[in-house]
Amino acid sequence: MTWCHSPTPSTSNPSNRPSYSTKSPIRSSNRSPDHPRPPSPPPAPRPRRHAARRQRRGRGRGRPPSPLRTYRRATKLLLALLFGTAFLLLADRCAVMYAEKKAQQKLQQALHLEAQPQVDIRGFPFLTQVLTKRLRQVDVTVPDVAADRVSLAKVRASARDIRLTGSLPAGIHGAVVGRLEGNVLLAFDDMNRELGASQVRFSDLGGNTIGAKGRLSVAGQDLVLRARARLRRDGDRAVSTAVDDMSLDLPRVATYRPGPGEGRTLTLHPEAAELLSRDAARVKALLSVPAIAARLGVSEEDVALALRSEERLHELTGAPRFVERLTKVNLVDVVLDNPWLLERLGIDPQLITALTRLQPPALADRLALSFRLPKQADDLHLHAVTVQRDGIRVELTAAGLPIGS
Repeated sequence: MTWCHSPTPSTSNPSNRPSYSTKSPIRSSNRSPDHPRPPSPPPAPRPRRHAARRQRRGRGRGRPPSPLRTYRRATKLLLALLFGTAFLLLADRCAVMYAEKKAQQKLQQALHLEAQPQVDIRGFPFLTQVLTKRLRQVDVTVPDVAADRVSLAKVRASARDIRLTGSLPAGIHGAVVGRLEGNVLLAFDDMNRELGASQVRFSDLGGNTIGAKGRLSVAGQDLVLRARARLRRDGDRAVSTAVDDMSLDLPRVATYRPGPGEGRTLTLHPEAAELLSRDAARVKALLSVPAIAARLGVSEEDVALALRSEERLHELTGAPRFVERLTKVNLVDVVLDNPWLLERLGIDPQLITALTRLQPPALADRLALSFRLPKQADDLHLHAVTVQRDGIRVELTAAGLPIGS
């Protein structure tokens, strides 16, 4: 008996059409159960990017590094080192400049200086010295320091082993200098300007001796002033001079040397003595004064013969040593007792009168070169004094010198 099946209308299909399955029909397999189908191989995994990179890196591990890559790395390290060193150097130098500027201001205020001193901090690096609070060396140059009657052209000092006092970074309030060596220059140019009033010039004569030469007006006549001053140290704080061998020259006529009592002299210049020996009238005037004839070594008998006989007078004045003896005769007391003789010699009597009134201390005071270290530098001491071509140089020393509070 055969059954016929008719499609049942679905409620979800309003058209009442027959529905068909989309699944493909199952095909029958010709394999028997004793021979199953072999499993298919799993799909190969896709390589990841980092794994590929590791693989590529691993391939080059056995090879030497590229020279170009090594050069680039070395260049980068070198540039980094240079930039770092330059930065540290710049910071260190900026710190030095700042410290030097502050020290200059402090010294100018402490010593009451008109000009700002120059301070040079030696040693490198500076910041490590500050951290240890010990400076190796500091050089100071101070111009134009007032010292008694004159000003010191330049004061130089080199301080070593300086210990800073106070706490870092902003608590430094002073220092102690372990050892200080310096020198002071008293320039001849400054001495000419301040002591000589542009009329006297000082120079080195050797052997710690200073020569002074200038012009001095006496009784309306300009005389040439010459003197010699020897330096001496007064303790360890001052330097003074002893002025001697002072003379006032009336050019081509005579030289006057002031002094106490018999130390005063008035002598003729060789030019004036030579002219005088050729003038019979003037020679007779000299020989008529017994004191002059005695100082010339001429006896009274020879004087009488010379005054009567021109030939005898010529023989006397023509002697080889007559002019030389005439330049050594001291005329100061003779002309004071016989003023008329000055006119015969061609000398103004008023000039001699004015010269004899000059006192040696007054003249020496005009040429005094003494000076004393300023009171602000109580811890400095004079070590040596020498005369050089450009002036007087004094060496200074100090130990344990405190600076600041």
